[in-house]
Amino acid sequence: MNEKIRNLEPKRLWSIFTDLNAIPRPSKRERKAIEFVKDFGEKLGLETIVDEVGNVIIKKPASPGMENKTPVILQAHVDMVPQKNSDVEHDFDKDGIKMLIDGDWVTADGTTLGADNGIGVSAILAILASDDIPHPPIEGLFTMDEETGMTGAQKLKPGLLNGKILLNLDSEDDDEMTIGCAGGVDILVSGTYLEDNVKENDIAFQIFVSGLTGGHSGMDIHLYRGNANKIMNRILWRLYKDYNIGIHSIDGGGLRNAIPRESKAIITVNKDLGDDVERKIRFLKDEIYNEYKTTDPEIDIDIIMVDAPKYTMKGECVYKLLNSVYACWNGVYRMSPDVPGLTQTSNNLARVLIKEGELKIENLARSSVESEKMDLAYSIKSAFKLAKYSVKFEGGYPGWQPDVDASINKVMSDIYKKNFGEEPHITACHAGLECGLI
Repeated sequence: MNEKIRNLEPKRLWSIFTDLNAIPRPSKRERKAIEFVKDFGEKLGLETIVDEVGNVIIKKPASPGMENKTPVILQAHVDMVPQKNSDVEHDFDKDGIKMLIDGDWVTADGTTLGADNGIGVSAILAILASDDIPHPPIEGLFTMDEETGMTGAQKLKPGLLNGKILLNLDSEDDDEMTIGCAGGVDILVSGTYLEDNVKENDIAFQIFVSGLTGGHSGMDIHLYRGNANKIMNRILWRLYKDYNIGIHSIDGGGLRNAIPRESKAIITVNKDLGDDVERKIRFLKDEIYNEYKTTDPEIDIDIIMVDAPKYTMKGECVYKLLNSVYACWNGVYRMSPDVPGLTQTSNNLARVLIKEGELKIENLARSSVESEKMDLAYSIKSAFKLAKYSVKFEGGYPGWQPDVDASINKVMSDIYKKNFGEEPHITACHAGLECGLI
């Protein structure tokens, strides 16, 4: 079957893709694919560079008469996501991809196909191998480990490339042109707190917020879905204000790039106020459901009695915690004034963990505008510094601010319209891409 795919049109592209897919190349284990691309460039007699992390650069001189045209970089990543169905025997470190033709589609036999981004790699190599396409100076840039960290783009050193225009060939929809993406920064909050012995007349409850829709903290943040950490904090703040509850622990959220779907907390309160607390939870459940019934129709807030713990957070520490989390911005901060429907800047309050005298709070702020990203990050930092917590920034990476007036946009749109008879969709995404780093 792979040989049938090799003969699809355009043959040069599909032949290269067939050869590439015979090579195992999961992320961080794509060395053989790097060698394949390197050998391809060298066999063409083109200047070929492999940098210290494994990125490959192949340089092709301009066609006669086009030497003074603007140099262009064509970029794709060589690694792929190694996923397979549970009933499929496939070793991604040893086996090539078994491809199939299913109607108008090329697919794989129970595994990921590797078209992300193998088809982009193949297209660039096909252009580099061609002798019938007039072109300016071309640089093929083949990055490694995009899928699990964008390591190749992160560690690409300045000075290796001369191109002034970069075309990234890693896209999901063939009628879209992406002209921007978000950068990000982790805002990590940590601290300690004092504890008191639980009073003899106190009882304990576990509160559980669950059933939220969740989603990707970049691509879905504009849908205004509930954040379990913010909802839990709101509940605890009300209970603290009205009933002077104690807080033993909070465990909410998880991955930094996921909108939190669940949070649980263990609280204490005087036994004479237990019924009041349960009534307040029922009231808040109705109140919050009314706000989120469209975006989070399965939201649930439960309270059950549990054994009383030995210790809870001191009252003044509870006050600092709940107020600082309340003040922390979450969700869309600003929509793009240039690209309709694009979230420009946001924050995800991703994780709240309060346990045994220590607290950890994690945020991920994103923006396609670097200055605005950091402005929001410092705003969030200020809220937690007022509570005397330690705050640090980690894992920062730049965004790619959309330029709707860039001349390349019109060039690409005109070419697309000429070939397909319609305008492409020009868009940007609120997530990290290699283009933002490069």
